[in-house]
Amino acid sequence: MTLDTVERAESTPGTEQPYADLGLKPDEYARIREILGRRPTSSELAMYSVMWSEHCSYKSSKVHLRQFGDKQPADGWPGLMVGIGENAGVVDVGDGWAVTFKVESHNHPSYVEPYQGAATGIGGIVRDILSMGARPLAVMDPLRFGPADAHDTRRVLPGVVAGIGGYGNCLGLPNIGGEVVFDPTYAGNPLVNALCVGAMRHEDIHLASAKGVGNLVILYGARTGGDGIGGVSVLASETFDADGPAKRPSVQVGDPFMEKLLIECTLEVLRAGLVEGIQDLGGAGISCATSELASNGDGGMHVHLDRVILRDPTLSPEEILMSESQERMCAIVSPANADAFMDICRKWEVEAVVIGEVTGSGRLTIDWHGERIVDVPPRSVAHDGPVYERPMQRPTELDNLRENDANALPRPTTAEDLRATLLAMVASPNLASKRWVTSQYDHYVLGNTVLAQPEDAGMIRIDEESGLGVAVSTDCNGRFVRLDPYEGAKLALAEAYRNVAATGARPLAVTNCLNFGSPEDPGVMWTFAEAVRGLADGCLELGIPVTGGNVSFYNSTGDTAILPTPVVGVLGVIDDVERRTPMAWGPDGELIYLLGDTREDFAGSEWAHAMHGHLGGTPPRADLARERLLADILIAGSRDGMLTAAHDVADGGVAQALVEMALQSGVGARVWVQDGIDTFTFLWSESPGRAIVVVPRSEEMRFTAMCAARGLPAHRIGAVDSGLGADAGYPGEQVLQVGDFVVPLEELRDAHEGTFPAYFGPALTV
Repeated sequence: MTLDTVERAESTPGTEQPYADLGLKPDEYARIREILGRRPTSSELAMYSVMWSEHCSYKSSKVHLRQFGDKQPADGWPGLMVGIGENAGVVDVGDGWAVTFKVESHNHPSYVEPYQGAATGIGGIVRDILSMGARPLAVMDPLRFGPADAHDTRRVLPGVVAGIGGYGNCLGLPNIGGEVVFDPTYAGNPLVNALCVGAMRHEDIHLASAKGVGNLVILYGARTGGDGIGGVSVLASETFDADGPAKRPSVQVGDPFMEKLLIECTLEVLRAGLVEGIQDLGGAGISCATSELASNGDGGMHVHLDRVILRDPTLSPEEILMSESQERMCAIVSPANADAFMDICRKWEVEAVVIGEVTGSGRLTIDWHGERIVDVPPRSVAHDGPVYERPMQRPTELDNLRENDANALPRPTTAEDLRATLLAMVASPNLASKRWVTSQYDHYVLGNTVLAQPEDAGMIRIDEESGLGVAVSTDCNGRFVRLDPYEGAKLALAEAYRNVAATGARPLAVTNCLNFGSPEDPGVMWTFAEAVRGLADGCLELGIPVTGGNVSFYNSTGDTAILPTPVVGVLGVIDDVERRTPMAWGPDGELIYLLGDTREDFAGSEWAHAMHGHLGGTPPRADLARERLLADILIAGSRDGMLTAAHDVADGGVAQALVEMALQSGVGARVWVQDGIDTFTFLWSESPGRAIVVVPRSEEMRFTAMCAARGLPAHRIGAVDSGLGADAGYPGEQVLQVGDFVVPLEELRDAHEGTFPAYFGPALTV
């Protein structure tokens, strides 16, 4: 096949090119020709197609995502050190420490090949954190699947979980939290989102830019192979050579042991001051790394593509540019530091090669065996892609959904029916124990995990001397967002915020992974816009910035879009992890309080979904001023030793929160129904802005006085009681008594923990 050089492109302007097969629209192709003043070479066409894809360019979401920057305090966000636009956001957590965190999606690859799709999702997000100069410290995994009893879920879920555990465990990073949610809309399109958090000193922050004419471009890490080609924009080898090899796999193949070496090697070269700029290779591979580094720097770079070390010598230049092979990084290094850089790479047995240099040309030029195959303005590839204001229309079916009120569904009333409902609810897939999943993850490797599943938020120690730590939680109820995207997004933010505060950490920053259907559907686009507006307004009201994240569109199966799922991750800081508040309640006689107001909130609730398969009505509204007040109380209670335990009230209501606290501690309790509320509403309403706390009797007056002074409703609803079993007719057993009915904890545990093994087989452990 004749090499398509820049010279050939200039002399053959009428050559037909497969731009449509690469996902480019006619006007986008015309725009590329206008930028270049000629037709693109096949390598340039490949670069533009993948970098202008939805995944890389955010072309349908940019106009809405700008709100995260536009809606901020007049004097900016305090503590925000690096914001949206870099590989990950960075916030100041005190004492000279900075923390970076981000969540991204790996949805479609994980459906095609669950193990490698999920594994490489972990690998990619870890490298994003590493590229900021931070040591990765922990990962989390918000997951969504089709019905738990569906055949395909039994194929996808075990593979995804094994991939997350296999890569993360081998990498030596603890998995400290996440979610597992089931809904029919995720059948055929699971959501596999991955979050990583890392820490560094302020002076160790690094950015992705190529500055300094004459500085070297070094590609290091794993060799470049054919895996992952087309993983971002359906790019495959046949596009360029119909007579070539069969279509290569679109899912990357991960090697966690190589990534571990890459982490240690990268941290050492960064700490040694040998790097001027750095970028990981994820989506779009070398195309992305070179164009973004050049665009963010002095604007010029020359690359010798034939120097790239390959696993497969048959790869074409286009395939090398597009390969998404894992465990690769690109560094900008001064010539004076090149030998020292290479020495450290050899020490860690990481292959490295100089593939180019920074230039003052303002162009990204790439040669293949001495012939020019790319000559483009780098910004046009990396940052100046198309920007669309997609048509939007409020879905017509939304009014019908809203009118089908969940509050009108039949409810249990007798003690016997309430007891049966409790057992059924705690065994429902979305509320059941996720131990089957989490037992496959190492929670405590590295020795700094303070809280992990099933706690409200994962917590890790950052500084062993001071005890400084951070807590992270991810949340989203897609049913709320479906019924009201603006309020539903606020509710997702409020729940993650509340979960972090429940551990005693002060919420500080937000990352998000916005999972939606096709942006070409006006109803989906309206929903997306409203959700982004809700998140931006909510963050401004709560006083915490969005530091970065990810948009994942085209999550549909046929004409069925997933539930709109803007997963929100909130990070908080705690001065001393020894003062964290766990979920498990403590000694006999301690008092159980419900903080906040309970209303008739069943639209989008887990009770309506699990017991009736129902979605309809108007979801709750988040009172973010109340959420801030609740958080202040939870943080003060933790700091001042007034709380033994705390747990937010969300999915499954007070009933689920009580069961989880009881099972976590193994100790029973006596609970009475709050005055003025019927038992059913008390147990399963999902009113936001609530938490259950456990207060030592010696602290009751101080705690309730604090709540009263701040105007937060605090209702005493029970007491921890390990000796209740005998009085309730269950001698020798721990029981939970709620109003007029009693359930032994072992019966609750069997129901709660039996669901996943019934669907997916015996539990596995690391």
